[in-house]
Amino acid sequence: MVKKAIIPAAGYGTRNLPITKVLPKEMLPICGRPAIDYLVEEAISSGIEQILIIVSRSKNMILDYFDRSPELEAHLKAKNKDSLSPELLIPNIHIQYVRQPNANGLGDAILLGRNFVGNEPFAVMLPDEIILSDQQAPLLQLIETFKKCKGNAIGLKAMNLSELKKYGVVKPQFLQDKLYQLKHIVEKPQNEAPSNLAVIGRYVFDPKIFDYLTGVQPGVEGEIQLTDAINAMIPQSNSYGLEIEGQRFDIANTSDYIKLINLIYSKGNSVNLLED
Repeated sequence: MVKKAIIPAAGYGTRNLPITKVLPKEMLPICGRPAIDYLVEEAISSGIEQILIIVSRSKNMILDYFDRSPELEAHLKAKNKDSLSPELLIPNIHIQYVRQPNANGLGDAILLGRNFVGNEPFAVMLPDEIILSDQQAPLLQLIETFKKCKGNAIGLKAMNLSELKKYGVVKPQFLQDKLYQLKHIVEKPQNEAPSNLAVIGRYVFDPKIFDYLTGVQPGVEGEIQLTDAINAMIPQSNSYGLEIEGQRFDIANTSDYIKLINLIYSKGNSVNLLED
């Protein structure tokens, strides 16, 4: 039912400076793989068949990563290192790209995917956030919620009060275990937050969201905010929030980034960098 996903990857990555002057944040290494590779893996395990990655002019490295490297393949063959060839396999999923000419916000980036999506429901995955779950894939949890509730499904996480000012925070109506109907979202509340449930980087949308995105007026710094479109849609079409099962890591946060690397390494999913 939900077969398409958009990954917005055109931002400047200012939280990760200075490394993001030369390396896209989506390519930050996590045990031998770039961060965005983990999102693609999650999408595949959730039943996604097509991905649109929104890039900017400085993000060609992402395109290169998900493309073949005939020269490297030939080098490995010539040096009798064919055992490393599986590391070069391209994910078995259709990936295409579009450039965002100007950094005009998350809502503007998602609007660029309108033709890609058509009239189908779709997912949005933010590459800042890696979510690891020993159970059902994080995105699949939201897809199941979308199918059951027949409305937008948005990933949530309970956070400490001191953290809420950095996120969109929902005003929820409790329905059942970890599932809520959303009444409103407050973007980065600096004073009193409506709850302790923050929006995290996984969404599943009805394609009608594009109609609301086109009506959003530019906000701070001229950006089109996704939150504004969701709030405009709520009175007309129910939206739901789900506390996603799994460990969430914000790779722009140094502490989270190191914890994520240590966790993946401890599970034996690292690359042996000493083989070459």
